[in-house]
Amino acid sequence: MRNIVVITLSSILVALAYNLLLIPHEILSGGLSGIAIMLGIITPLNTGVLNLLLNLPLLILGVLKLGKRFIGYTILSVVVLSVSLYIIPIYKATQDPILASLFGGVIVGLGLGMIFRAAGSSGGFDIIAMLLSRKRDFPLGTLISALNGIVVAISGFVFSWDAALLTLVSIYATGKVVDTIHTSHIKLTMMIITSKGEEVKQQLLEKLHRGVTIMDAKGAYSGEGRKVLITVITRYQLADVKAMIKEADAKAFVNILQTTEVIGVFDRGVK
Repeated sequence: MRNIVVITLSSILVALAYNLLLIPHEILSGGLSGIAIMLGIITPLNTGVLNLLLNLPLLILGVLKLGKRFIGYTILSVVVLSVSLYIIPIYKATQDPILASLFGGVIVGLGLGMIFRAAGSSGGFDIIAMLLSRKRDFPLGTLISALNGIVVAISGFVFSWDAALLTLVSIYATGKVVDTIHTSHIKLTMMIITSKGEEVKQQLLEKLHRGVTIMDAKGAYSGEGRKVLITVITRYQLADVKAMIKEADAKAFVNILQTTEVIGVFDRGVK
């Protein structure tokens, strides 16, 4: 229920950024939403309707390639965003196109980042980027920005190159904010030193579903035997793992390091 509420509110937030900041200045967002905005400006069709129609093929791809929960949340986001774009009136919240581009991009990035953290997406290029990020440890926002280069070029030819540059600013701001919020590409190595190795191991194996390496150790000062458990997790899992360790051994010593690269079998799926 929490994820559903977050995705619904975040999708409405993205729609507000579109209709109050980007669309009034003919600034496009990224992906299929940006193309829907462009078509909504140059045709009598509503942007919300176009956004829904353009996303249908990729939603079908998502059903085939991604998990049911993820694609279910994505469908929810696409529907809420499309309906919000249809209902919310287009109003120029600021007369300055640079401010509109920058803050529009930031607000869109905030909304998209929260949608990603709730295990969904807003459809469009997000689905393609999500598929790619599951294969390699690429920052999701950077992937989306790279895919959006075509939108910038289209904006320049259809409107003006000033509009294209403003679109580029908006997309760049969106990508940076998404990478700040959505951090599943960040991996952490945890070294857990505990006198209750078996209890901690059971917690990690049963609830975390990650591989765990165990070594014997001895305290240099106390001379007492300890177990050292090593595992690699995503940034999203950190809070849950801390709670698991505290439940099994509140006195465990834990060292957490950010991991540059993981080679071998590692589930790169989003939370």
